[in-house]
Parts: sequence; structure tokens; C-alpha cells
Amino acid sequence: MQPTPLTRIIAVSLTGLIHPLCFPHFDFGWLAWVVLVPLHWALNGLHQGKAFQYGWLAGTIAFTGTIPWVITAMNQFGQIPLVVSALLMLLLATYLGLFVGGYAWGFARLHQRYSGWLWLGAPSLWVSLEYLRTYALSGFPWTLLGYSQYQWLSVIQVSDMAGVYIVSFLIVMGNVVISSLLNVVRLTKEQHVSSFPWQPALAFLVILSASLIYGQWQIKQQAMLDQTAKSLALGLVQANISQDKKWDQTYIDETLRRYTTLSQKTGKNLDLLIWPEAATPFFFEKEPAYQKVVLSILRDSQAPLLFGSPTLRFEPDGSPYLLNSAYMLSPEKLLTGQYAKRHLVPFGEYVPLKSLLFFLEKLVVGIGDFKPGQGPLTLQLSDSSDNAKASFGVPICFEIIFPDLVRRMAKEGANFLVTLTNDAWFGDSAAPYQHFSMTVFRAVENHIAVARAANTGISGFIGPAGHIIEKTSIFTQQAVTGSIPLRTSAPTIYTQYGDVFSWACVILTGFFLMRCRSKISS
Repeated sequence: MQPTPLTRIIAVSLTGLIHPLCFPHFDFGWLAWVVLVPLHWALNGLHQGKAFQYGWLAGTIAFTGTIPWVITAMNQFGQIPLVVSALLMLLLATYLGLFVGGYAWGFARLHQRYSGWLWLGAPSLWVSLEYLRTYALSGFPWTLLGYSQYQWLSVIQVSDMAGVYIVSFLIVMGNVVISSLLNVVRLTKEQHVSSFPWQPALAFLVILSASLIYGQWQIKQQAMLDQTAKSLALGLVQANISQDKKWDQTYIDETLRRYTTLSQKTGKNLDLLIWPEAATPFFFEKEPAYQKVVLSILRDSQAPLLFGSPTLRFEPDGSPYLLNSAYMLSPEKLLTGQYAKRHLVPFGEYVPLKSLLFFLEKLVVGIGDFKPGQGPLTLQLSDSSDNAKASFGVPICFEIIFPDLVRRMAKEGANFLVTLTNDAWFGDSAAPYQHFSMTVFRAVENHIAVARAANTGISGFIGPAGHIIEKTSIFTQQAVTGSIPLRTSAPTIYTQYGDVFSWACVILTGFFLMRCRSKISS
């Protein structure tokens, strides 16, 4: 007996409703292992076209529940009317839902022609679509399915081989196997015929068990390395400047007062003092009066200072442009390094296709358009104990959700990471928690510790195996000090070779779909 249209809609809606619960700050990560089961059930007996429609609906519901913070960003801080903001969020959710629709289309096609290999084909298809989402239209790899497991350290260690995508692969395989088992139960009851899916069940158990064994081993190995590794003492400042005041010129003195007070609380035995993204709501290079205040903090702390500030530059023809920069100053008040953000936020830091979309404005109010930076991906830090150089990457805000960009920083020689962000425009939503959870994977993928300085939170430290050493609450003024180990191990497989696994999934998906087509033709 096939599901009715109504029961199919209920089932795909259930998948959509479960999806947000898998991620922070609900954090029911175990639900990810069954989130696709209702969708798989609803796709039973459907042609690919209908399957796409049901999958699209499931995906749209899923992302509507996962990214409602977009409304806050646009309405409260982008000055876009509430109704328009809600419609634009739904438009984004509908676009993201297309990827789930594409999965449903491919799942139905594979199920009809290669049901025995669905346990391998469906996870490959899902990873291919996540990989596409990472780069399509500038890329928006927010809440990839693997991120739901950021707290289950033993299962995510395999991401040092293939990135977060391999965790998504495991989860989808689990969903397929569970769906197959439930299908056996249904057929046994309705038709008194059953064929236990030994191949997918056994393959999944073997792969998951191997992943967990490897994960436990890797966690122990990393713990031993951390004990002998050279460590750095870092201070993080979370000033908690609200977004509506951040670019208010009358609030600059109060902003600097907070950074001065909180920096003093971090003490004087630091290897690096860190402020968040755009900590100075002015052009540091162009404001001598405010520059003196920042330099006076250096004199008091006697530690290098890393902080975010916009940078003004000019084209050869004299036209100005901006960079979202991180500056590093030495205790001697010298500029020792600067990194400019590479991957900008569309409609947040620039308007894509501006000649065509001239009628649209950026969502971030108070500052102009940015351009991506160039040059080295890492900065150099002198270790105060022996003057040896430590190299580190500075992914700024949005950049931390792009695995390959951070991987290239590690491959360039980074011994640790410092990510600077301003999550104030997310408001009181799940987004700051979702953003923080994704940082865990960048640590595991590259076996590299991460320090995170966020204007309104969450700030904290993450170890090379993904364990959260310390984290702050959001919307609090805090000064946090901690110690993180420098990377001493060889680069991981993922650091060295990047997204080979994802490309293998793309190739395998193409092979299966082409075989399906040739089977239909014959």
C-alpha cells in the first residue's frame, strides 16, 4: 500500500521539522541519524519529478526552521521591513531547499534502478550536493548535516581525512539503512515477503565502527601530543557592543573604554591579546587620536595585539575601497602583520552583480562596500619564551564555515587559528551557537587549536581534537585567558589533499546516475 499525498506531505514536513532540532542551540544531534527517514518513506514509489517536489518542500521547511535569524539581521540591523525580511528569508530557505529536492530526485532515481546500492549512492549524492552548496552563488555551507555531530568527538575525528563532508556521508548512510530496515518490516506485514538488507546494514556497521575506533584512537593520540606541545597564553576580549551602537560615532569613546578595561583584566603574561572582528569602529590607520588609545593598551599589556578594523585603500584611478582587516601590533607599537578577509558575505559586505542589482543595498548599515584581500593566508607571531616564530591563520567571521579556506591556512604552515567575528547582527538567536559549533570541525580537520574572539559571544578556545576548552555566554562583557597547544603533528590528510573525498562522491554520483539513464534507455 503506497502512502497517500497527505501522508507524504506529513512525512516530509516531519523531516523538515526535525532538521533544526539537530543543530544548536537545540543540540539533539542524534536526531540527524533519523532525520531523512520520513522523507525516504514519503518517496516510496514516486517518479523523480514528484520526488523532487516533496524533497524541495522538506528542505524549505528545514531551512526555514534553521535560519530564522536572517529576519533579525535584515529587519533589526538592516532596516528592512519585517514582512520583506520574512519573505527574503523564505526565498533563501526555498533556494537551500532545492538541494534537498535534488537529493530526493536522485534518491528516487537510484531506488528505482539501483536499490541494492542505495546505501552508497544516496550518501554520495548528498555529499555532492553539500559540496555544491559550499561554492554555488558564492557559497553558503551553513548547517551541513555533519555539523550536527560537533559534540560527538569520536565520530567526527574522521573529518581529518575528508572534512565535515565524510560525517554527513556517514549520517546519510545511517538514514538509508534505517529506512531499509523499516521497509522490510512494512513488506513483511503487508505482503509477507521480506529480504533483510544484509549488505547495507553490515557495510554501515563496519564503517561506523571503524570510524569510532579511529576516533577514540585519534583523541588519545592528540591528548598525548598536546601534553608535550609548546603552548601559548592567549587573552580574548568580548566587549559586547550592540550592533545598533557599533558604528555610532558618538559611542566610540565608550567602545574604547570597554576594550581598555577588559584588556587590563587579561593580565600581562600573554603571548597574544585578541579583540574581535571590526573591534575599532573607525579606520585605525586614519585616526591618530583613537590610534593613541589602542597603542596605550599595548604599553599596559606588553603583549602583541590582534584586532579587527576596516581598512581604506584606493584603486589606481583614485576610487576608494575597503578591506575587512585583522591587524597585529607588537608591544613596541609596530605593525607586524595584517590579514584581509578573502571570502566576503554577499549582501552583508558587498552587493554581488551590483550593475544588475543596483537597487539593492547591503544589510550591514554604517559602512561601505568591501573587496576581498590578497597576499599570504597566515601571520607570524614571536613566542616570548624563545623568540621562535609561530604561524597562525585568521579566518574572519564567515570564513570559518569554509573548510577549504581554513585548510589552506593550515597547509601554509599555521600552528594555530584565531577567528575574529562579530555575531551581534544575529541577535538573540540560534545563529551564534551554530556558528561556534562549525568552528569545532576546522580544529579537527587540521588538528589545530582555535581561539575565537566574538564581539557579543561566543568567544572561547577549542583544542585540536575538537574539545571545547572554554566558551563564554553571549551578550556579556568578558575577558578570557587560556592556553592552547601549537600544532606539532604532521599535516592531516585533509590539510594536505583537501576535498578529494567530496570529488570522489561527485564522480560516484555521476556514475550511478549515468548508469540509471543507460538502464532506462535499454
